[in-house]
Amino acid sequence: MTTESAVAPRLALTSRGMDALRRRPLVAGAAGLAALLVVLIAGVALGSVAIPLPETLAILGHRLLGVPATVSWPASSETIILDLRLPRVLAAMLVGAGLSLAGVTFQGLLRNPLADPYVLGTASGAALGAALALLLPIQVALLGLGLVNVFAFAGALAAVGVVYRASRMGALSSLTSVLLTGYAVGSLLAAGLALTMYLAGNTLRQILFYLLGSFALASWPQLIVALPLIIGGAIVILTRARALNALLLGEETAAHLGVNVRRERLLLLGAASLVTAAAVAISGLVGFVGLVVPHLVRLVVGPNARRLLPLSAIWGACFLACADLVARMPGELPVGIVTAVVGAPFFLYLLRGQRSGYEL
Repeated sequence: MTTESAVAPRLALTSRGMDALRRRPLVAGAAGLAALLVVLIAGVALGSVAIPLPETLAILGHRLLGVPATVSWPASSETIILDLRLPRVLAAMLVGAGLSLAGVTFQGLLRNPLADPYVLGTASGAALGAALALLLPIQVALLGLGLVNVFAFAGALAAVGVVYRASRMGALSSLTSVLLTGYAVGSLLAAGLALTMYLAGNTLRQILFYLLGSFALASWPQLIVALPLIIGGAIVILTRARALNALLLGEETAAHLGVNVRRERLLLLGAASLVTAAAVAISGLVGFVGLVVPHLVRLVVGPNARRLLPLSAIWGACFLACADLVARMPGELPVGIVTAVVGAPFFLYLLRGQRSGYEL
């Protein structure tokens, strides 16, 4: 056998392997979009009051797409689908996509596989803000959001602002100080939350319900307010995928590659924090979405942010919408319980995968 004939099969195998790797993002994206459609339809059809699938499709097609149809369904079914379930499913998808994008961003910037969207004290700030709002003797609405949502959003952004100022980030300084400052600020805010819960009295149950996360109160006004904030932050993150790839190599290496480290780092951290704050304002604290989903997608398509970011958003939306559907089937469980039950064992499985050569 000649050298050329021996090498040819290996080259063919390598070529097929590279083609398969190039097709992976397309397959994962197509599968994710198909899963989103299935989850959307299932989410508006299933619940404590089940609506037949043909009726669900007819209502969605007629009212949203203008498909001609004879209105033979009861008005109650249309109200349940369009006013209650549809905004809830869309809110879960929006929050899931936002938290997954923020998770990818923080894991890349901090080069820490355990970083999640709440690493800079966002969760503690939002929880403390929501708890303080529940203690107030008045309840008002602003732009379709209740006082709890507004205070949670403000608390999350305030916590991130304190972390930014206290960490005193330099142009090429290590982000370890940011991580440690976030932990310290989060611990301080958690102490404030504990004191608030101690003084809560009859509102303690409402505070706990927010801490566990839920979409039970999701509405069109909430969705309309949160949508531009999350979409705007997501656009900033997605358009800086190249800079995120460079920052994965380290700040000094990124600077040598022509990246304005200080500007890109602040933009990415700011956008991820804005997305996280808007998400927790309407959903409460939902864990493991921004931690597990990016790792799952990374197993399939690799660490390239240009692929990882959009695919994580798609599958994060699908995961959280599925979790919310499971949460409301037996009654009204907090969705954070479902994500923890699913996410924690899976994350332990990923940690064990390090033994076989996978690096988180």
